[in-house]
Amino acid sequence: MTAQTIFSHRVSIITGHYGTGKTELAVNLALALAGEGCRVMLADLDIVNPYFRSRERRPQLEAAGIQVISSPQACSDADVPALPAELLAILENRDVRGVLDIGGDPVGARVLARFQPKIIAEDYQLIFVLNANRPEVRTPEAAVAYLRAIEATTGLTCSGIVNNTHLCGETTPAEIRKGAALAEEVSRQTGLPILCHTAEERFLQDVSDLREPVFPITINMKKPWER
Repeated sequence: MTAQTIFSHRVSIITGHYGTGKTELAVNLALALAGEGCRVMLADLDIVNPYFRSRERRPQLEAAGIQVISSPQACSDADVPALPAELLAILENRDVRGVLDIGGDPVGARVLARFQPKIIAEDYQLIFVLNANRPEVRTPEAAVAYLRAIEATTGLTCSGIVNNTHLCGETTPAEIRKGAALAEEVSRQTGLPILCHTAEERFLQDVSDLREPVFPITINMKKPWER
């Protein structure tokens, strides 16, 4: 199944608790869409304690033909609560597929609030990324509360869940399945579909029996001892 099939809306807004791997998803989604021939713009709007920013992969993304929108390079290591004016290009140019990587909590999500009228006029999806290894969202009740808080802050409606449970180099198929179980319960409580599960290539065969599609990813986030 292609990225365009799994993520079928023109603008994909990736959100979730910080540390869930939502930036990993944003980078991998942008690269997959570009690989399928789409014209892609990725906006790095993550300003709240990010572990890994999509703009850290700017050379790789730009080499794939993806336009990266972020705060000025001089501020690339600062958490600046400002949106680049180029963000409007994603919303206004309907010839591109847009991927927006937004902040990892309701405060970070607030940066989108002033664009809410423009966003809801577009073909968008607000995607909630789950990682069952994050203590703050490892129970269905906590995850649902977090999801609803982001919806309330942005004024946008979530349309799907992605299970992105992993432990970088310590990931096992059992970890991915643990996340799948959490995603299933959050889906049951909210009525939202599970769009996909993510897995590195080495695990694709091991989790191929999951009911929803498995989206292959490459882990870009540095481990703590590599930072």
